[in-house]
Amino acid sequence: MARIAGVDLPQGKRTEFALTYIYGIGRTKALDILAKARVETGIKVKDLSEDEVAKIRRIIQDEGQVEGDLRKNVAMDIKRLMDIGSYRGLRHRRSLPVRGQRTHTNARTKKGPRRAIAGKKKSAGKKG
Repeated sequence: MARIAGVDLPQGKRTEFALTYIYGIGRTKALDILAKARVETGIKVKDLSEDEVAKIRRIIQDEGQVEGDLRKNVAMDIKRLMDIGSYRGLRHRRSLPVRGQRTHTNARTKKGPRRAIAGKKKSAGKKG
C-alpha cells in the first residue's frame, strides 16, 4: 500500500489521479511530480515499486507544502484577515461569499438553509 504525506493512495487508480488525493496536489502538479520521478503516468498505484514510491515521496517533500502544513497555513491566513478587520476577513467571519458573488439569491451553500423571517401566516378561511 502506497502511503505518501500521510494519505493512503487508492490502489486501483492510475498514479496521476491517485496523487490528487493529497491536499495541495492537483492534476498539473501530479504530472510534474511523476515526470521528475521518471514514473509512467499510466501505471497504477499497486504496480509501483518501493523505489518509485520513495522517489515520489522525496519529490513531494522537496516541492513545498502539502496536507497538514498547507491546511494550517490557509487557516492562519484566514485568521489573519479576520484579525486585521479587512473586508475579506469580515466576509469570512459572517460566513458569506468572499469573492464578490451575489447574495440576494444563491449563496445557499455558504449561508446555510433558509430561515423564516415572520411567524406562520394565518389562513384566510371562511367565516361561519
